[in-house]
Amino acid sequence: MSIQVVVGGNWGDEGKGRMVDYLAQDADFVVRFQGGNNAGHTVVNDFGTFKLHLLPSGVFNPKVTSILGPGMVIDLQGLVEELEDLRSRGIDPKIRVSDRATICFPYHRLQDGWEEDRLGDAKYGSTRRGIAPAYGDRTMKKAIQLGELLYPERLKSRLKDLVSWKKEQAIMYGTQDEVSYDETLAWAQKYGDQIKDLICDTSALLSEGAKAGKNILFEAQLGTLRDLNFGIYPYTTSSCALAAYAPVGGGLFGHHPDRVMAVVKAFSTCVGEGPFTTRMTDEEAHALREVAEEYGAATGRPRTIGHFDAVATRYGVWGQGATEVAVTKLDSLSGWPELKICTHYEHNGTQVDRFPINAILDECTPVYKSMPGWTEDITGVRKFDDLPETAQQYILEIERLIECDVKYVSVGPEREALIVRD
Repeated sequence: MSIQVVVGGNWGDEGKGRMVDYLAQDADFVVRFQGGNNAGHTVVNDFGTFKLHLLPSGVFNPKVTSILGPGMVIDLQGLVEELEDLRSRGIDPKIRVSDRATICFPYHRLQDGWEEDRLGDAKYGSTRRGIAPAYGDRTMKKAIQLGELLYPERLKSRLKDLVSWKKEQAIMYGTQDEVSYDETLAWAQKYGDQIKDLICDTSALLSEGAKAGKNILFEAQLGTLRDLNFGIYPYTTSSCALAAYAPVGGGLFGHHPDRVMAVVKAFSTCVGEGPFTTRMTDEEAHALREVAEEYGAATGRPRTIGHFDAVATRYGVWGQGATEVAVTKLDSLSGWPELKICTHYEHNGTQVDRFPINAILDECTPVYKSMPGWTEDITGVRKFDDLPETAQQYILEIERLIECDVKYVSVGPEREALIVRD
């Protein structure tokens, strides 16, 4: 038996999906343990190119049971449409959905948009998928669990009360007609009926699997720097994106992970608002964005691009309790004559080595170490020693600065485009 957790060590968009797809070849269960369809995990394998939002990235292994865990907020329509898309392409995964996960309703999407519009220039950069309101309702004890779809009369009663409450909230935003009980119930019934056979006590399923010695792989969305508690608050997601939360959000207790992999990119990127210290010039960012196809998988928004930030990444890896690191998209840096790594920040004349809260981070400036680049095409390389010497030195310097072993280096989006270091 093995229990592994794959998490993001940056702002999200690091390439967790490609690593989970790779590791899932040896897994029995793959479990998403937090977030909703604000995720966008891109997977490229023999079946094609896929962008997953709710489904775990292990769905391409027919032997895997893919679980949407109790820590998630699930848009029923999004789940149905994602399953339909996979099936239309010949993929019919074995899915189980926790009865304790909660539903992300259409009124959550509306509320998310209303609040972003109200904030104006001070907006958080939400995907407007309703994630923050959905998690807020869970904390307020105003959410509906997936399991309640199996009890129609209870669902109707609870939903009537919640829609009435949402109408009162809508008044603050100058609207209330957009929230309808009849339409919300019809939506829940239409999409809920299509996935109700997938709903079960997934914690019992995982516990049985662990006792039987099965291999279990947990998958997070986003990364440390977007975590609700340890990220760049308030420009964060609304759930815990840390490996420590995997047993809770995944619903498996009494079994400690054997490995925690933090996935980071060979340069820095983020989608959304908030401080981003190593931002490249517009010209540099545009060039790398096009080569690396840096657009959000969930929203299509262009990602903000920066030089590798060792301060942020060291903190991100630390926050995940990582035992190993995967560095992705090294191939995208081929052709750059000079590469920069931010080794520390400066704040009011003082050196800052540990990633701080926003009150300090907003005023920090990066201090860089320059390293020579390489011109070779490295997409066909499968052994670390076969990389150009300067590419090897770049990875080794990252490894030194983030204080964690780099075990994997990706040199392309495909499953097999991966260097595994001994």
